[in-house]
Amino acid sequence: MSREPFRAPSGVRLHQDRSLIHKIRQWWSTRRLARCGPGTYVENNVGFLRYPANIEIGGDVIVKEGVRLCPAQPNALIKIGDNTSVGYHTFAFATTSIVVGNNCLIAPFCYLVDSNHGIRRQALIRDQEMVASPIVIEDDVWLGTGVTVLKGVRIGQGAVIGAGCVIAHDVAAYDVVRAPEPTLVGTRELRT
Repeated sequence: MSREPFRAPSGVRLHQDRSLIHKIRQWWSTRRLARCGPGTYVENNVGFLRYPANIEIGGDVIVKEGVRLCPAQPNALIKIGDNTSVGYHTFAFATTSIVVGNNCLIAPFCYLVDSNHGIRRQALIRDQEMVASPIVIEDDVWLGTGVTVLKGVRIGQGAVIGAGCVIAHDVAAYDVVRAPEPTLVGTRELRT
């Protein structure tokens, strides 16, 4: 058996249902957006929440099932560039703005949030103001499965963020960020 890796072209854009039913469902779900570019493909069960008129989606974008895009304030913006794909059950919550460039790959279960609650001891966390700062993801970025991007982060062009990473600081163009090795806490070794 060969140890050479299997290589195949990406097929995500080849397997889209462009039936009349899909086109009607897509029109219905995107009709309130600021922009939904030509050739964009939105799967079933996608949520454009709170202020959908503040969402701009470029052309030839793929938005997979379970995605939630939520401009959480009246002036918040979510913008996704051309030819980008947003993976299953990815959530983006913007208090200021989340801008994703062109030709990006966002894998399933990613979480982008541009704000945090205050944590002063004198008040309940739930009652404190949000502290927010824009997220910018430049062109040709790949976010692996389960990546979390926090407030104020800029990810440079061509960067690759490995599965499971939490990104709290800027990432330079073409950097590759890998998650640290997992640490098991509170486990015991089983001996036979």
